[in-house]
Amino acid sequence: MTIRHTRILEALTRSQKMEVTTLAEMLEVSQVTVRKDLDHLEGRGLICREHGYACLNGSDDIGKRMAFHYDIKKRIAHAAAETIEDGETVMIESGSCCALLAEELANKKREVTIVTNSVFIANHVRFASNVKIILLGGYYQGESQVLVGPMTRKSAEVFFSDKFFIGTDGFANNFGFTGNNHQRTQTIQDLAEQAHQIVVLTESKKFFHQGVIGLVRAEDVDAVYTDEGIPRETENFLREKNVAVHKVAEFSEWEMKASCREKETSYTN
Repeated sequence: MTIRHTRILEALTRSQKMEVTTLAEMLEVSQVTVRKDLDHLEGRGLICREHGYACLNGSDDIGKRMAFHYDIKKRIAHAAAETIEDGETVMIESGSCCALLAEELANKKREVTIVTNSVFIANHVRFASNVKIILLGGYYQGESQVLVGPMTRKSAEVFFSDKFFIGTDGFANNFGFTGNNHQRTQTIQDLAEQAHQIVVLTESKKFFHQGVIGLVRAEDVDAVYTDEGIPRETENFLREKNVAVHKVAEFSEWEMKASCREKETSYTN
């Protein structure tokens, strides 16, 4: 993934749909180059193409969720991947940050075994030769592409891992992490019983939303990987519960440079 790919995803996150000509002007490259970039992103399931346009996938599609704040999520995934040793077995639940973590492991680690209930993750890294995928059984939820229910719990009982990586739909003060889907939330709680550590991967914007179901209490979480936008009071609350909070930069280098250019332009005008 190049910086140009990331800029395209960020632009589509803001606008949902953009013409190829507009993207070419924004990136200062030819339309041919943009089309090659879009082909790459479409091949990874992050966008879809229309005649002369590029757009994000449907609202419930995990590819679209990966595209939202992609650069931040990629840095979160990279930081979490640094804690995993070659040859380790980890459990990874569905979610955009979790999918990018699996991608990091597939690209940079050796002989890592991933136990997951995410069909999307299994498919996303299926061509990687240096990771082994164990896909748990269960009832298939098409929108989120995950397997849930009693069969998933039963399948997981034969595995144990040191780390279980999960996403979150929101955060509730004085409780912890929350979800929106009852079956997925119950499955995460079931899988957590098979892991020594629970690690949450999420961009900071999730801390400004509250899900409808309790997912996991803060005191049961060992570490959180997020970005610098996490509210100060939330960070303090987590640290009081002995949760290790790891923060990546909220903005990439090119975003900061672009912001500086915009400010310089406004000053001159």
